Amino acid sequence: MTNQANPVSTGRIISLDVMRGIIMLLLCAESCHVYIALSKMYPAGPLAAIVGQFFHHPWHGLRFWDLVQPAFMLMAGAAMYISYSRKLAKGVSWNDNLKHVLWRSFKLFICGTALHCVYAGKMVWELWNVLTQLSVTSIIAYLIINRSFTFQVAVSLVLLILTEVLYRTVLMPGFDQPFVQHHNFGAYMDTVLMGKINSDGWVAINIIPTAAHTIWGVLAGKLLVSAATSNYKIKALVLCGLIALSLGFGLDWGGITPIIKRISTSSFALASAGWVLLILAAIYWLIDVKQNIKHAWIFTVMGMNAIFIYLFFETVGMQWVNGLVNIFTGGMLQQFFNTPAHIAALISALAAWIAEWGLCYWLYKQKIFFKL
Repeated sequence: MTNQANPVSTGRIISLDVMRGIIMLLLCAESCHVYIALSKMYPAGPLAAIVGQFFHHPWHGLRFWDLVQPAFMLMAGAAMYISYSRKLAKGVSWNDNLKHVLWRSFKLFICGTALHCVYAGKMVWELWNVLTQLSVTSIIAYLIINRSFTFQVAVSLVLLILTEVLYRTVLMPGFDQPFVQHHNFGAYMDTVLMGKINSDGWVAINIIPTAAHTIWGVLAGKLLVSAATSNYKIKALVLCGLIALSLGFGLDWGGITPIIKRISTSSFALASAGWVLLILAAIYWLIDVKQNIKHAWIFTVMGMNAIFIYLFFETVGMQWVNGLVNIFTGGMLQQFFNTPAHIAALISALAAWIAEWGLCYWLYKQKIFFKL
């Protein structure tokens, strides 16, 4: 933890802080059950289709919510490069910083595995959490952080090709259907690593293809802090985004590799990264180029304490805050005003969401920032 603020200064890429904050705000809403409450209010119709975008696709397909983890990974890569470049300017060597990266990855791994114990209410060994995966992808991205653009892109594509090869050629009994839920290589590896498979189809071996997201984040961070013009940066992000989208959806529509987020197929990795890069380009244009920063603090207060608030709402938030807030919001409305249950649930969820954002705002105002 540090009590030193990180103020917006000349040359700072504010859009990265904003985008990271948007990601955390959306994740916080999920943990406060905002989307669940909305789905109960709108079980059918046009609004139901919109609300449905805030839930992962059950298998083959792509929804808005499937972009959140890739965006999280990509922002982590960008932040890692920016932090590394600043340390280089201060005389910190690659080898010295490697120790910090390894230590941080170890802490991320512990936090990720510990969260599953909290979810289960007992000691378990599960490797599906985003922090657990980030602990590995960060190391992979850092090991090549000094290499050329071409080299890093080549490594990321090799990781995607490796994913394709493993899923198509390692066909074990019961796990010999590459893109069928619970019967693929990823599920087989879960039985090896954890002795179990995930009921929702998530697999730990996603660390291989999602490492590409972290590597691409490093490249995006390097681009955004470079001396290139704003127009060049936006064009580069948009071009790369369109190429990734074309490749990802091309693989899917061509019947080669389906877009499946839960096992992070190569087509998903490409398509999701394409959308994220386009979103980043739009936010960069809006925030850093057009200087629409008046309300940026709404998001940055969460982005500045990203890992802390994630751990908070996944533990204390879900275990205690949600229920406590419900007592004095939705519960009270039902008790005294006979408010319909679905409306009371939405009010409770929104109140918990605001309360957790308020905690981040208080930490921001107190200049308290937790770092792993």
